[in-house]
Amino acid sequence: MRLTRRNTLLGLGALGFAGHGRLALADAPTQKRFVVVLLRGALDGLSAVVPYGDPNLAALRPALLPPAAGQPGGMYDLGGFYGLNPALSGLYAMYQAGQLLPVHALAGPYRTRSHFEAQDLLQLGLEQEGGITSGWLNRALTQLPTQPNWSLAGLAAGLGMPLLMQGPQRVGSYAPVRFATPPDALYARIAALNAPDPVTGPAIAQGLRAGTFERQTFQQDTTMSDDAPSMAGDAPRLGGGFALLATRVGELLAAPQGPRIAAFQLEGWDTHANQVDGLKQPLSGLDQGLVNLQAALGPAWAQTAVLVMTEFGRTAAMNGTRGTDHGTATVAFLLGGAVRGGRVLADWPGLSPSQLFQNRDLAPTQDIRALAKGVLAQHLGLNAAALAQVFPASGDAAPINGLIV
Repeated sequence: MRLTRRNTLLGLGALGFAGHGRLALADAPTQKRFVVVLLRGALDGLSAVVPYGDPNLAALRPALLPPAAGQPGGMYDLGGFYGLNPALSGLYAMYQAGQLLPVHALAGPYRTRSHFEAQDLLQLGLEQEGGITSGWLNRALTQLPTQPNWSLAGLAAGLGMPLLMQGPQRVGSYAPVRFATPPDALYARIAALNAPDPVTGPAIAQGLRAGTFERQTFQQDTTMSDDAPSMAGDAPRLGGGFALLATRVGELLAAPQGPRIAAFQLEGWDTHANQVDGLKQPLSGLDQGLVNLQAALGPAWAQTAVLVMTEFGRTAAMNGTRGTDHGTATVAFLLGGAVRGGRVLADWPGLSPSQLFQNRDLAPTQDIRALAKGVLAQHLGLNAAALAQVFPASGDAAPINGLIV
């Protein structure tokens, strides 16, 4: 893109929306890759991995259950008790290859149903806020061995920096060119704030008038970027959103001197109404993005573990609008060539009225910190002292063993 005063001013003004950070590549401290995907909004674990073998499930949510395995549009069977949502065909292929491990009836150590509070606690790695402001993945980065010329091992994927990656360890951020376009409301606010200035006010106003058509064009097609192949046949394969971002970040992670740890955050999991239809696109997008990540990593996939997690689950019973409300336990996914998958890991609590948490939710029997600690210990080699720094006051959440091949 030609550098002009208009482009420069609009680019500077959009920094507040797009986030900032520099991407520097140097010798990596490890050949192991670890990726965390945050699902913001509370994924319904009972829909993603359906415990169809529980006799109480059908009565709780009759309109939310996918067809049985083997039926048209049916779930994928995971061994006789659980079924994978039919939108997750790519993950099912990983399961069959022994590279997907769903972990069910899992929750963070907190018991709030506030999205904002729960997301903060999930990313801080704490039971309650207070005293610690860095994310647990950033703290994990500080425990990795460093190299003299190592300038970056961690990468925040997309626009903005998740709390998970914030902290003392230097990290980068990356999004493809034209990955997203700031909303017009942001441009209007920038113009209003600069209007009194005799220099920037008129310049920004002129730039916005000239750039209206260009911004609308970008909004209509965000599937391609300036660093993407220009052949028309590549755009549908790469897709947009998470699928495109996962491809690009996977290529960076695969580079011999690229970063080794990355974090994504995906919105759109709050399904209070019309949940069956509302989950199809988010689940399909998640599935395609993870498939693209696998493909982009290539041989490095064999040394990769990916943790997909959300702040809490949803109610066991559907509500009056064929959705679910904020709950407690849910499912997490651990996947990758380094994962010992092909099974579901769960201490199933049951869904009878007496077994539900607070008479409404799937009861938690596993701690998300125990899952993350198990991956950090077995995959990245963090010892007990390092894990205590990453997850302080977590002695009651012992690392889960047997996660990594």
